[in-house]
Amino acid sequence: MSHVLSAVAWPYANGPRHIGHVAGFGVPSDVFSRYMRMAGHQVLMVSGSDEHGTPILVQADKAGMSPQEFIDVNHRLIAEDLVALGVSYDLYTRTTTANHHRVVQQMFLACHANGYMIEQTQQVAISPSTGRTLPDRYIEGTCPICGYAEARGDQCDDCGNQLDPIDLVNPRSKINGETPQFTDTQHFFLDLPSLAEALGAWLDGREASGLWRPNVIKFSQNILEEIRPRAMTRDIDWGITVPLPGWEEDGSKKLYVWFDAVIGYLSASVEWARRVGDPERWREWWNQPEALAYYFMGKDNITFHSQIWPAEMLAHNGRGSKGGEVGPYGELNLPTEVVSSEFLTMEGRAFSTSRSIVIYVRDVLERYQPDALRYFLSAAAPETADSDFSWPEFVKRTNTELVAGWGNLVNRTAAMIAKNFGEIPAAGQLEDIDRALLDQIAEGFGTVGRLIATHKQKAGLAEGMRLVGEANAYVSATEPFKLKGDHQRDRLATVLHVLAQAVVDLNTILSPYLPHSSTAVHQALGGEGVFQPMPVLREVDDLDDPSGPGYPVITGEYSAAPRWERRPVTVGAPVVKPSPIFAKLDTSVVEEERARLGLVDEAGV
Repeated sequence: MSHVLSAVAWPYANGPRHIGHVAGFGVPSDVFSRYMRMAGHQVLMVSGSDEHGTPILVQADKAGMSPQEFIDVNHRLIAEDLVALGVSYDLYTRTTTANHHRVVQQMFLACHANGYMIEQTQQVAISPSTGRTLPDRYIEGTCPICGYAEARGDQCDDCGNQLDPIDLVNPRSKINGETPQFTDTQHFFLDLPSLAEALGAWLDGREASGLWRPNVIKFSQNILEEIRPRAMTRDIDWGITVPLPGWEEDGSKKLYVWFDAVIGYLSASVEWARRVGDPERWREWWNQPEALAYYFMGKDNITFHSQIWPAEMLAHNGRGSKGGEVGPYGELNLPTEVVSSEFLTMEGRAFSTSRSIVIYVRDVLERYQPDALRYFLSAAAPETADSDFSWPEFVKRTNTELVAGWGNLVNRTAAMIAKNFGEIPAAGQLEDIDRALLDQIAEGFGTVGRLIATHKQKAGLAEGMRLVGEANAYVSATEPFKLKGDHQRDRLATVLHVLAQAVVDLNTILSPYLPHSSTAVHQALGGEGVFQPMPVLREVDDLDDPSGPGYPVITGEYSAAPRWERRPVTVGAPVVKPSPIFAKLDTSVVEEERARLGLVDEAGV
C-alpha cells in the first residue's frame, strides 16, 4: 500500500468547462484514483477552481459583475458539473481561500529566503485603452524562434519555447486586437537558471524510470535548454499580496496567478487535512519519500507542472545551486509523473469558447447519461495524440458498445436468472468452456489494473470490453435459453451462475470508468447498496474566516469502494427482471446536436 497523490489541474473560473477540458484532466484522474483506491492505496485527490489573474477581471467587467461575484458563480458551476460527472475528489476547493493565500505566501517567502526570488526590471504589456496590464496569454503574435503566427505571450505552442510578450513579432491583444504598449516595472523572478541543474537531474531520473509518456518527458527536457528567470509577480489588483515590506502596501502588485495556482495542490491538501480534523496529515503525501504523486492536465500546461512547480518546490527545499534551508512545509516530494493528455477536438475542429466551437459538460449531462460521456472520453482518450469528439461517433459507441455490448450482457443475464430461478443459482460441475471464461476474466484484473496504473486507460477499457465480448460469446456458445426441462436444469444453473460471476467481475473491472451505472449492475445481480461511492457538493465556511461567506467544495467518503479482486457471487441472492442499464440513442440525436452547434453536413442538413 502506498500514499498516492492525485493532483488534478485547476479549472480556470472564467466559465463552465467543456468536454475537452474534462477529457484531459477530469475523467483520466478519476479513473486512476478510483482504481488506486480499489487496489488498496491511500489516495488523496485534490484540486479546485483557479480564480486569480487578469482574465477574471476582463470577463467580470464584461458581465457587469465584481471579480468575486463572477468567480462565485463560475466556481459553483464548475463544481456542480464535476460532481455530476462523478469525479471523486477528496477536496475540490478554490484559490481565493485564506488558507490558500497563506500557503502561497509562505512558499514565496521560503523561495525568497533561499535566494531563488530575484528582483528585476521587466517590460510589461499595457492595454492603451484601459491602462490595465495584459496577461501574457492574452497577447498573440509571431514567434521569433519558429515563425508560428499565433504564439502566445508566455510560450509558443508550435515549438514549445518560453516567451515574453516583448519577444513577439507584431504583438496584439486577444481582447480587442490593439497593439500593447510596453513599460518598465519591477518584479520578482523565479531564478530558474539556478535551479536548472536540479531540474535536469530530476527529469533525467524520471526519463530513466520509463514511466512518463515520451512526448511529455522530451518536451520537459527540451524547455530546459532555453531556461531563464520567470516573472512571479504581476501588475494587477486581483490576486495574492506579495508578503514583503514595500510590496504589501502596493495594491497594484500581486503574485502571478501561475505561481499561486500550482501551489494549490499543496494548499488544498493542507485544507483537506484541516477539515478532517488532522491538520498535519497532508504530510503523509508530501513529505514521505515513498509517497507517489501524479499530476493530470492537458498538454498546454506541461511547462508549469514539469518546470515551474518543481522549481518552486526545489527552491522551497533549498535544492538549487544556491543551497538554502528546507522551508516550512518540509522536504516536498516532486512529481512522480506528469500525466499530460493531448487535445480533444470537436467535429474535427479545435474547441474554442470564443468562437462557439464548444460542447459544455453541463449540456451533455442534461441530455445523456454521465457514464455514456465518461465511456466515450475514455475510449477515445487523447492520451498520446489528439482525438476527436463527434456526435455520430458518440451515438455509435453508446449504442453498439455500451448498450448492445455491456448493457445487453447484464440485462439478459439478470433476466434469465430472474425467469428461471429468481435468485443466483449454485453451480454444478464446471465444464472447460465455463472455466475458460472465468479464468480469462480473472486475468483481466491484473491486465486492466496494470494498464490503468500506467495511464494507458484507453487500452484498459478496450481490454475490459474485449472480456465483455467473450462473455457474450459464451452466451451464444452455451445457449442457456435452450436449456429446458428437469434433465438440463443443473446445466442451466451452472451456466447462469458462471454468467452472474462474469458480470459481477466485469462490473468491478469497468467501475472506475463507469461508476454511476456500476451500482445499477451491482443491484441487478442481487447486490445491495452503492457499489462505487460518489462525490458530494458541500457548503463550507472559510477555515480562517468563519464569519465570511461560505463556498461549495467537492468531497466524499470513498473507503467503501470495492476491492480490485474477484468477489464470489452470493448464491441465493434475489434477482428480479431488470430495467435497461443504458439508454439507447436515436440516430436523430446527431442532427439535433449538430444543429445546436450550427453545423451542417454536405447535404445541407
